[in-house]
Amino acid sequence: MSFSISKVDKLVGREMYLADIDLHLESGSQNVILGRTLAGKTTLLRIMAGLDRPSRGRILENETDMTGVSVRKRNVAMVYQQFVNYPSLSVFHNIASPLKLAGLHKDVIAARVRDTAAVLHIDHLLDRLPQELSGGQQQRTAIARALVKEASLLLLDEPLVNLDYKLREELRAELREIFGRRDSIVVYTTTEPSEALMLGGNLVVMNEGRVLQTGQAEEVYRRPATVKVAEILSDPPINVLRTRVDQTAAHLGEGLSVPLDGHLTGLTPGDYLFGVRSHHLFLNRQHPRDIELHARVELAEINGSETFIHLTYNERPLVVQEEGVHQYRIGDSVSFYVRARKFYIFGQEGELVRAPLFEDI
Repeated sequence: MSFSISKVDKLVGREMYLADIDLHLESGSQNVILGRTLAGKTTLLRIMAGLDRPSRGRILENETDMTGVSVRKRNVAMVYQQFVNYPSLSVFHNIASPLKLAGLHKDVIAARVRDTAAVLHIDHLLDRLPQELSGGQQQRTAIARALVKEASLLLLDEPLVNLDYKLREELRAELREIFGRRDSIVVYTTTEPSEALMLGGNLVVMNEGRVLQTGQAEEVYRRPATVKVAEILSDPPINVLRTRVDQTAAHLGEGLSVPLDGHLTGLTPGDYLFGVRSHHLFLNRQHPRDIELHARVELAEINGSETFIHLTYNERPLVVQEEGVHQYRIGDSVSFYVRARKFYIFGQEGELVRAPLFEDI
């Protein structure tokens, strides 16, 4: 099956929720829509499912216009953020509900329910009610109900967001394997760059109702088309330094200059935005060619085995991501280091000019 979204807009009152969306998806593809809250991800999924209708544009399935077709007449399944299960039905009957609506024989239903439950490791819970389950088990039940339908289009709207970290990690790995075995088109939304990259496949980066970039997840990560894409794909967002380039060097501020060698060679003189991800900034020199910068600490945020050190350099906010626990006081002066070959170079309008070589990303 092919599924296309052509020139789709969605207006709610006078507010534009989606603008000029064009996507083409094929059977067997895994597609992750990455964007921050209010990027338009859920609105797009609802239009794809047939729950909402676009204000402009068309939805095509195998070149057939499905724009005005009800969700009940589409071969689609959807999983939501919340654990949407029927409270009075057992796990078995929750999973079986779409098959009963389709009028399948009870023996076929029983076999498919048990097979799907086994894939999601809930086959020992089939006789329980939803309120007897943990949050992770309830979401596995909701996912099983969507999978058992064997729909040609499977939509998952941030399905793991309400689970704790350990459960999210466990289910992500399982879902990636499950999706890889299916011929359906899978569309999965998330706000988390790490989740998007872990799931892989085709990545769609959205912001404020628009698609900014599409492509294989690894390639989009390596070559973000704009500063905004790089920010959305980095957690914390990519650090950006305003930089002036002349014939011989890039000037990063405070009298600091970097020779134009490596992937900086041949840059046209002018103003640029140099981007560097937080895990490519270090508190200790890693290499003789590392560049030393001086900054003021605004916050040291300890997150498990890592510390995010928020700095101000040349009146710009930066974040250094360091392994281990590091204690700093607000206002401390620190030195930090970066290697020039790690820089992304963007134009003044935010468009990508140069990316680091593959081995430096």
